[in-house]
Amino acid sequence: MAEAAGRPPEDLDQALAHLQDVLLGGPRDLTLDDVARRVGAGPDEVAAFWTALGLSVPASGEAGFTATDADVVAAFLGAGHEYGLSATTGTSLVRAIGHSTERLVGWQTEALVDHLAAKYALSDPDARALLVARLPLVEGLLRRGLEHAWCRHLAAAATRAVAAARGRDGVDPDQLPLARAVGLADVVGFTTRTADLGAAALADYIQEFEAQARDVVTEHGGRVVKTVGDALLFVADDAAAGARVALGLVRSLGPDSDAPLRVGLVWGRVLSRFGDIFGPSVALAARLCDEAGPGRVLVDEATAACLPGFLLDPLEVRDVAGIGPLRPSLLIAERIR
Repeated sequence: MAEAAGRPPEDLDQALAHLQDVLLGGPRDLTLDDVARRVGAGPDEVAAFWTALGLSVPASGEAGFTATDADVVAAFLGAGHEYGLSATTGTSLVRAIGHSTERLVGWQTEALVDHLAAKYALSDPDARALLVARLPLVEGLLRRGLEHAWCRHLAAAATRAVAAARGRDGVDPDQLPLARAVGLADVVGFTTRTADLGAAALADYIQEFEAQARDVVTEHGGRVVKTVGDALLFVADDAAAGARVALGLVRSLGPDSDAPLRVGLVWGRVLSRFGDIFGPSVALAARLCDEAGPGRVLVDEATAACLPGFLLDPLEVRDVAGIGPLRPSLLIAERIR
């Protein structure tokens, strides 16, 4: 095969058709009405499921669904009725799958495009064409890795749920439900540092920053909630773990690195929805991050009181936009035991 030598396939349509056969489990020969009849639901209900999954609904009368698609729709709609799920809950579960997998697939395919372009000295369009031919070789591995990671993360989430359930006594029902250390880290001077970078150099810069930051967060017992451009939002289950994550980040990506970080850290309560977190603690962490300098971690007074095992330097009171008077402390290091 031509693509085995690092050349894009001559017939892209044929390569795409083969990939779709591998991935979709059968021909796309069902219309929206066909699926609706198979699953015993209205076309609008099926269309709503498909939209929540993040996929475009084929036009009326257009064959765009497979028998496997119909089976999955039937399973989810049936489970929703069997367990009495509200429409909001059912849609949220499907949106979680669609949003997460769309981002995952984008991340993985871009990584593979970069690999193919570098390995075979291809232009970006040619690397994408070769990707279509190569994906059947790796889809099984990626599928297996996704299922395994999902199981491990679900088990970890269940462990955290048990911890939260055991600590429910004495919690005000009007409070936000989860006690978490919330940290916001961003790259100091990101715009200036990246203004003159070309596409390849910018991609390398962002990839190196995100990979290194994610590894540090995980190593010190935290979890990355999301990254937005040059900023990273993380959580930890106790204040000390959050402090270790924050210090680990500024040690690894300090003032002398190519991506120097500053961090704001708050111990407080949050609401978790849509794979994100919400609450005053998030806003306060962002304000503290804005106040911090390169390689520095700032915490508020309440959080400082939760960190007896760490060295802190209280700073002067300052007026912070949207917060008011605030006396932050500089988080310096963990005390030697």
